[in-house]
Amino acid sequence: MIRRNSPLVERLIREAGSWPGVTVGDHRFGGTEFLVASREIGHVHGWGMLDVNFLRRLRDVLVDADLTGVHHLLTDSGWTTFMLRTEADYDRARWLLRLSYLYQVSVLQKRADGTEPYAAVDVAAELRKLDPPEAVRAAFERRSAPA
Repeated sequence: MIRRNSPLVERLIREAGSWPGVTVGDHRFGGTEFLVASREIGHVHGWGMLDVNFLRRLRDVLVDADLTGVHHLLTDSGWTTFMLRTEADYDRARWLLRLSYLYQVSVLQKRADGTEPYAAVDVAAELRKLDPPEAVRAAFERRSAPA
């Protein structure tokens, strides 16, 4: 029996795959992975489990803000798990994956090599569009949040 991706998962794969410099492929544990350069920003399983990679500090802030959950297996890492089940979940799933994408692009833009696919991405403007809570923005920018 061939298991097909849910329509919401297919939509997320199409959208994230259209972002500049994202490579979409098969994930080693099943599902579809999203790479920026050689860095995995996340992967989604056909039934809707989305695992997204963040720095541990950023992951902790996202979990504390109840924007995602700790990864179902890798609890001491920066990985998160979010369930994409309904149309209402789609925007959050996209938001989380886009935040990870923007973080990795911001890192690559600071390097001298291999940044061409990401040069046109305005990380600051895109982050403003995501409108993250201040604590999330501070963790993204690797600075302390105001007290």
